Amino acid sequence: MHGKEEQTACLGFAQVDMDRQRRCGFPEVVYAEGKTSEAIVAIFEKQLERGIVPFATRVKPEQMDVLEKRFPQGLANRVARTFRFPPSTPPRNGKIAIITAGTSDLPISEEAKETALWMGVEVVEIQDVGVAGPHRLVENLSRLKGCSAVVVIAGMEGALPSVVGGYVDFPVVAVPTSVGYGANFGGISALLGMLNSCASNVTVVNIDAGFKGGYVAGLIAANRSRRTS
Repeated sequence: MHGKEEQTACLGFAQVDMDRQRRCGFPEVVYAEGKTSEAIVAIFEKQLERGIVPFATRVKPEQMDVLEKRFPQGLANRVARTFRFPPSTPPRNGKIAIITAGTSDLPISEEAKETALWMGVEVVEIQDVGVAGPHRLVENLSRLKGCSAVVVIAGMEGALPSVVGGYVDFPVVAVPTSVGYGANFGGISALLGMLNSCASNVTVVNIDAGFKGGYVAGLIAANRSRRTS
């Protein structure tokens, strides 16, 4: 067991969990909202000192500018609002798919993708295959071969995860989005629709939680890869 000093880096404004990768498989992720750019830089520098690969979500444009200047080796995705460092080794933690119902769901899809890539997971992207044109999903099903899980991102009525669940033999992580007209109540209608899915392999995360969807699917893929390697 590591000592307390090794497990936690006390920076005054934050106590950074330096031991999470050992306990949980992956390091602590920085949630950028509410933090100053200087605080994020300090956390990243502390993580890098310990050989931890940093990753931040919900990064604002002004924070992104600072991070890109300070860490030119980092990978910024302004659509996803993420900033990450490339993994030290090539992807080795299996494969997932990320399916979006429409192009309006792209920011959440990109957040899920960046999360999985940071975890060392290969990502197959299938975009704009909502239930208004179900043939588009069927035409892409062959691309799911070898995946351990699929993240399905949809707004409006949130029906797509149930449809996908009826075609695959692995977990479906459903992510409801706030995309939709007034009666969708900021994504609540999609959330309730997904929670009420009759597809037995569908589980649901919170509204617009692309990070959580990508992380859960990434864990499934990584654990399966470790067991079979």
